[in-house]
Amino acid sequence: MPTAMAKHILVKTKQEAEDIKQRLDRGEDFAKLAKKHSTCPSGKKGGDLGEVRPGQLVKPIETVIFKKATHQVHGPIKSQFGFHLVVVYFRD
Repeated sequence: MPTAMAKHILVKTKQEAEDIKQRLDRGEDFAKLAKKHSTCPSGKKGGDLGEVRPGQLVKPIETVIFKKATHQVHGPIKSQFGFHLVVVYFRD
């Protein structure tokens, strides 16, 4: 079964996600922004989701984690929880 390591930032609005993504594009630290802005409990760990396997997360996030390029910020991605910015930093 494939696994990946990912981190994310979850916010309530698309505009907030787009603003944070612009800050990331300018070189701000993902972990610091996650700690400050993410509404997910993983925000306390800099957004780190740890090892992820298929079936553990909502479909829109899983699709990014297992099908999109690594080491890039993807999003905003809408789910029933809000808007996510996702980075995959390892995938086997």
